[in-house]
Amino acid sequence: MTLEIEQFLHSERLPHIWCAGCGIGIVTGAFLRAAVDLGLKREETVVVGGIGCSSRAAGYVDLGSVHAIHGRALAFATGIKMARPDFTVIVVTGDGDGAAIGGNHLIHACRRNIDITCILFNNQIYGMTGGQLSPTMELGDRATTAPYGQAEPPFDLCRLAEAAGASFVARGTAAQIRPLEKLIKQGIQHPGFAFIEAVVPCPTEYGKRNKPASAVAMLDEEKARSVSKSKAATMSAEELADKIVTGILHRDVDAPEFQRTYAEMAARATAEAAERARAEAEQGAAAEAAEQAGQEED
Repeated sequence: MTLEIEQFLHSERLPHIWCAGCGIGIVTGAFLRAAVDLGLKREETVVVGGIGCSSRAAGYVDLGSVHAIHGRALAFATGIKMARPDFTVIVVTGDGDGAAIGGNHLIHACRRNIDITCILFNNQIYGMTGGQLSPTMELGDRATTAPYGQAEPPFDLCRLAEAAGASFVARGTAAQIRPLEKLIKQGIQHPGFAFIEAVVPCPTEYGKRNKPASAVAMLDEEKARSVSKSKAATMSAEELADKIVTGILHRDVDAPEFQRTYAEMAARATAEAAERARAEAEQGAAAEAAEQAGQEED
């Protein structure tokens, strides 16, 4: 661990809560390196987490942090960003916290295209509360709430985010952490809503019910299944069936960002109110002058 990373880490809270082999710590380290490289300032950066294994990352970073209620991390982050547009706001959430109970907040944050970075850790399961299925679990996989296999089609969260209006959408894996670290940096620098899906292994709850079971094997599989966006463009639908497409999947630097749009609307409203006040003052002055002229004639 470098001294630079330690400036943004609550090292006194180590060892961390995550299970051996969990990918969340790997991605949290990538975020910390990105924060150092970008020169983020502690007093101008806020990390917001909800509830779940992934959201515990907010408690280990020595930055401004908020541990919000389940599924509401993006709602809290939106309020913070609107109150302090100059702050860098990052949300750390999971596939349960961010796409199940928090799914509605996710699509509306994308729709607004507010300048927040959302890092969503996708381990396809509820790791903290007993191994229930999540909206990203693949068909046939098992969970405590799907003992005979998942029967519901999973969300492709990156496609969902793009369709909802996010102007930066990317995906990476814990098995290829340096490219993911670069994606996190690019997401934070992007002037709009940045959605970054981080595919991570859960050897404890997911692994004991599905293959591969070990953390190393899960990371190896992630790497073997990963293909870049450029390579995916040359592959057929059948070839892509079990692949993890990585990289920047969508970017639009010209999309209107919510705070700027809101500020423009507020400026128009202020100008219109001032114009109404001026017109009313002129009308009042004219009426008063007419009344005074009438009194002089009498």
